[in-house]
Amino acid sequence: MHQPLPRNEEIILDPKRYIVSKTDPKGLITYGNDYFVEISGYKEAELIGKPHNIIRHPDMPKVIFKLMWDRIQKGQSIMALVKNMAKDGRYYWVITEFESKKDTLTNEIKGYTAFRKAATKNAIKEIEPLYQKLLEIEAQSGMEAAEKYLVGFLEEKRLSYDEFIDQVVGNKGLFKVFFAAMKKLFG
Repeated sequence: MHQPLPRNEEIILDPKRYIVSKTDPKGLITYGNDYFVEISGYKEAELIGKPHNIIRHPDMPKVIFKLMWDRIQKGQSIMALVKNMAKDGRYYWVITEFESKKDTLTNEIKGYTAFRKAATKNAIKEIEPLYQKLLEIEAQSGMEAAEKYLVGFLEEKRLSYDEFIDQVVGNKGLFKVFFAAMKKLFG
């Protein structure tokens, strides 16, 4: 399956709806709720068994996905702002919380679940300059240099990655309740 060409047209997400997808340990899609299928523009059969990066937008720095994979492969949850791309090339921004699913007997990771909701305009406005800077560094000097820049950026703010994202997305109150409810429903 080929990657679509990005179009500078945003898909406006319903702030009251949620997107859920599940993958196996290698990142191959095993499940997507109806809203995930609808927003992605792919048929369910086109998504199942495909790498989750089928919806990755080229405006996303690779270092953010490296950070995500490093964390979830250790069984740790992580939240991120992600710009995704639909089959027709349009984009949509989501706040995503990734969670690892472990086998209760072996404690080995058996898959991952991503819970998503629409990102706010303020969160997007705050994260876009950082992502653009990381993309420039990746293009010029590689992902390792972008990772060093990100570490320095966070150190200057005296925040961990999680604290920074919590601040950007306003991860408190009803927002936290939303993700807790999604985990109960689909966890």
